[in-house]
Amino acid sequence: MASLAIKSGALVTLPELHPSSPFYEEGASLRVTGKLQHYYVETAIAIIADGSATLNIDTQHLRDLSFRVGSIYQFIGELHIQQENGAILQARVGRNVDGLDLNLYHQSLQLLRQFHADRMNNSSNLMQF
Repeated sequence: MASLAIKSGALVTLPELHPSSPFYEEGASLRVTGKLQHYYVETAIAIIADGSATLNIDTQHLRDLSFRVGSIYQFIGELHIQQENGAILQARVGRNVDGLDLNLYHQSLQLLRQFHADRMNNSSNLMQF
């Protein structure tokens, strides 16, 4: 029987999300953070940016979330690759994270990844004995 469990969103920065990235795959469950550049009420599409990287977010399933251009938002959802328009994240969770220091957030994400890599290396070294 196939599992219908919802996957947690992998932490990824917008600059890391490009066609050659391991995160850039159809249906990947991701957590992304960026500053709202545009919000189109008619289509419920938000465009967030982090530096020069941008991503379209489909927010049609989100309720009780008001959008303000210039605010910082975090979304969890599934990535869908569209041939003509690049990628779009179908958001299932969204929240305003104004006050979040994006530079510090990126640093903490790098430290978290380093911790996991070190832990995996230590585990594999222990298994060799």
